Amino acid sequence: MAGGGEGPTLEFTPTWVVAVVCTVIVAISLAVERALHSGGKYLKKKKQKPLYEALLKVKEELMLLGFISLLLTVFQNRITKICVNPKIMDKWLPCKLHHDGHLDGKETAHYSATSVFGGIFGPTRRLLAAGAKAQEGYCGKKNKVPLLSVEAFHHLHIFIFVLAIVHVTFCALTIVFAGLKIRQWKQWEEENAKEISDVDEAQTKITHVQEHDFVKDHFWGIGKNYRVKGWLHSFLNQFYGSVCRSDYLTLRLGFISTHCRGNPKFDFYTYMVRALEDDFKRVVGISWYLWIFVVIFMLMNVDGWHAYFWIAFIPFFLLLAVGTKLQHVITQLAHEVAEKHIAVEGELIVQPSDKHFWFGKPKFVLFLIHLILFQNAFEMAFFFWIWIQYGFTSCIMGKVRYIVPRLVIGVFIQVLCSYSTLPLYAIVTQMGTKFKKAIFDEGIRSGLIGWAQKAKKRKASSVDGSGSTSGSSVGVQLGKVNQKTTTKG
Repeated sequence: MAGGGEGPTLEFTPTWVVAVVCTVIVAISLAVERALHSGGKYLKKKKQKPLYEALLKVKEELMLLGFISLLLTVFQNRITKICVNPKIMDKWLPCKLHHDGHLDGKETAHYSATSVFGGIFGPTRRLLAAGAKAQEGYCGKKNKVPLLSVEAFHHLHIFIFVLAIVHVTFCALTIVFAGLKIRQWKQWEEENAKEISDVDEAQTKITHVQEHDFVKDHFWGIGKNYRVKGWLHSFLNQFYGSVCRSDYLTLRLGFISTHCRGNPKFDFYTYMVRALEDDFKRVVGISWYLWIFVVIFMLMNVDGWHAYFWIAFIPFFLLLAVGTKLQHVITQLAHEVAEKHIAVEGELIVQPSDKHFWFGKPKFVLFLIHLILFQNAFEMAFFFWIWIQYGFTSCIMGKVRYIVPRLVIGVFIQVLCSYSTLPLYAIVTQMGTKFKKAIFDEGIRSGLIGWAQKAKKRKASSVDGSGSTSGSSVGVQLGKVNQKTTTKG
């Protein structure tokens, strides 16, 4: 055994114990694998490719977790035998350490609990695992302490797994509840399609811009004071009725007039849902920069800093900023058309543009939402992990007056993101200069991809060798000459 040689090895363990444990572990693993496989088959049957790809992303994350777990297991013995001076283990502790080696009046059992963030060892050089002393271990013989205890390794294992599961679960809940909110827009889409069919194409109407519901809800005049009112209205509007019927129909018409001018009956709702599903598969994953945030957050969990209390405000303020910005994009679209026109012939049409978004990139909003959901999941995962692993009164949990606001903020973020921010993102980010690939259904997208691949192969074969390249150039020149001759004739 690593570190202290406690308990019998596999050589002296009953075979029936080994068989039973292996059977349970393999059975659970196979059950999870078959459940994911069945879910994938169901999504493919329902032609939900974006959600299927999101499921594949979850599988990738589970594989990454398995690899991390394997590395922790393989290097556990080596890392636990890295011995360091006891003095350097007295700094940057999650819990207050007294001079006698005890943690702020807690029992010895809490030593190993706090050691998950770096191995808390006192000046008396105790191994913080089951009360064993350092002198009895590998490092104790050298009058040193291990860099990280075996029990700390085990707890770190559990935390990484809990973090990934909570993140995936919270993302799934967010997309489900946002979908329920967006589903009411489908009725507006269907009603508008019937109105288009009933309208006489020969009949034209004059729309007074200032009297249009979309403009009345978002236009605040011209000038500095009105800009302040516009931002304030955008901030408050994200908390109630984030998208009304006039907003949806106006933004829909602006998108169709820019990208689908010849198809006024374009199903904007279906396209928007497909685009949201495409983006969901990115949000559900844990990117490399998010793991950097995890390391930084764990580093800052020092006694007296209350880092996790202050960190909870990062996703909170980011979410409010994103919601306000998305609402303000709608306000800017209303201002543009109201400042240019008094009355227009036909329907009111807004002009989508990337300039309304941060850095001219609508995709940057998706990055912020990804960051918000992950940070919130990290906060909640850390709380539940500490609560279940060590108890609510553990010193690493912190004081109640710091815990309650964190939980309230976490719930608030989850509700607001599902109810307002994500639905806003789904429709407002369609007001960029370019449309997304979800505008084509799966069959057309597959055909275009196949055509592009064949075109690349033909191009590669045409430039294969200098002789063929010159021949191709000659053919192009002959084609131009023939075209000119035909034109003159």
